[in-house]
Amino acid sequence: MLARSPTGTWLPAYVPKSTTLLSVLLLLCAAVESATNGFDGSLLNGLNALPVYTGYFKLTAATTGLNTASVYIGKILGLSVAGILTDRLGRRPTIFWSSLVSLIGIVIQTAAQNIAMFVVGRAVLGLGACWAGVASSVYLTETFAAKWRPWGVAILQNFYYVGALLAAGVTLGTGKWNSTWAWRAPSALQAVFAIICIVILPFLPESPRWLIAQGRPDEARLVLAQVNARGDTHDPAVVAEFNMIMDHLSHEKAVAEHRMSFRDLVSTPVARRRLLIGASPGLFSCIAGNIIASYYLSSELKAAGITNSSDQLKANVVLNAWCLVCCLCGTQLAVQWGRKSTALVAQFTCTAFLMIIGGLTKKYSSNPAGASQALVYGNVACIFLFQGAYSLAWTPLMSLYAPEILNYSIRANGVTVKQYANAIPALVLVYVMPIGLANLGWKMYIINGSWNVVTFVLIALYWVETKGRSLEEIDEIFEGKKEAQTPSGHERSSDLLGAESDKKKSAEVVNVLVAK
Repeated sequence: MLARSPTGTWLPAYVPKSTTLLSVLLLLCAAVESATNGFDGSLLNGLNALPVYTGYFKLTAATTGLNTASVYIGKILGLSVAGILTDRLGRRPTIFWSSLVSLIGIVIQTAAQNIAMFVVGRAVLGLGACWAGVASSVYLTETFAAKWRPWGVAILQNFYYVGALLAAGVTLGTGKWNSTWAWRAPSALQAVFAIICIVILPFLPESPRWLIAQGRPDEARLVLAQVNARGDTHDPAVVAEFNMIMDHLSHEKAVAEHRMSFRDLVSTPVARRRLLIGASPGLFSCIAGNIIASYYLSSELKAAGITNSSDQLKANVVLNAWCLVCCLCGTQLAVQWGRKSTALVAQFTCTAFLMIIGGLTKKYSSNPAGASQALVYGNVACIFLFQGAYSLAWTPLMSLYAPEILNYSIRANGVTVKQYANAIPALVLVYVMPIGLANLGWKMYIINGSWNVVTFVLIALYWVETKGRSLEEIDEIFEGKKEAQTPSGHERSSDLLGAESDKKKSAEVVNVLVAK
């Protein structure tokens, strides 16, 4: 059974009455960017191991890096307007247009006749993916059912490995084809996630926080009821969350009368602190060391002693299945144990395994012919353990931590900065990594492990714990006060607010917003 949901945009919505089904659809739609990124990384991993692909484009170390890194060119260009589009068009329309642009890029990449066309296609794909990356994490954070929000937002990035596993399996199968369709077919299949997103969007509501910011409080309350209480606008949990959001956004409107912009990110010391902490997962996850396995696994395995391309493709499948299990466990850890603690343990483990991989790779490279099977398999095992440790923390925290740290007025633009902090160093690292591996070999792992030590110290000193707090309650960590005196989703009950006082309070806040 479907019910019309107000959106405040040109894109209508008819949502299912079941809150469980609605939550599943929200998650599937928002996951398009992470699944597309995962498919893309694993796809290039597979293609770089295929002679039919490298031979068709006559790739060198430099052009391999260009073909692979070009997706980040589009991301960097697109991020300049991603936050603006998300705030002005609405969360859902931005996701729609991002999916459409991604489809165009996939078509160009699939039909590529030369390196230039392949690079352009991947750049257009990156443009669409970056818009989805900003809009989807903000959308899910603001719209997902309150009682499941931390788990749902954390699992969002886990779809990276769903896409990666699918791409690994497809390239393993098409790798046996002796034609360009060995790489064109998996490139075309990448479109499935954008298509699924476009199909699901009409059955999803707009962000209630965005609706309130547009002066549509009654419509926002209905959306909150649809995602939390099967459409019951008088449900105590709905009333409590609605009043909390209204209090918080009215406070932000009182502080800042202008249209939301990038200037807000640095306008106050508190905003700057939020920005630095919120953007840090983008940078830290990028430089942690996973780029080698994410895009150049064949080179990494070759350096470890696995030289057969078929074995490399099989390892790609198993590695992504392993990482999917690890990131699901990491999601539970981040929600139950805490964001900061999970990040510290995983970062320490990643650093240790990088150093070990560097040492084992050096030992193998000094005498490949005399290397034992134990050395080869031990190195491969450490590669898997490193990726597992990375997936345990950075996969869920990439989507979960920043939207929690950033308040509404800077959330979309702040997530954009986080994406910049990921995309810019990724563009450089993805391009130079094959060159570095060819010239420095095992030393690349030691260098990477060394700067991970600095990352560990920064997390320990500056990150704050957000576990168990609602979006609005997190403000007291930064502001030293609580704007909305309402408990989190796990603590709400009907004795918190009476029905009459709820109506009176809501009406007063609406009048304040209208007056402003």
